[in-house]
Amino acid sequence: MRLIGILVIVGGWLIAISGLFVTNSNGVRAIIACAGIAVTIFGILKVLNGYYLERAIWKK
Repeated sequence: MRLIGILVIVGGWLIAISGLFVTNSNGVRAIIACAGIAVTIFGILKVLNGYYLERAIWKK
C-alpha cells in the first residue's frame, strides 16, 4: 500500500508537469496543474496516511 501511495503521488506530479507539454494555453495548463495537485494530495492524505494509520503505534 505504501508503494501504491508513492506511485499515486508521483503520478500526480507527472500530471502537473505534463501540462507544460500538452498545450500553450495558460488556462488549460492551470487546470491540468490543479488536477495533478489534487491527485498528489489524495495520495498523501488518503492512501499514505491511511497506510500509516493502520499501523499506528497507539493501536498496538
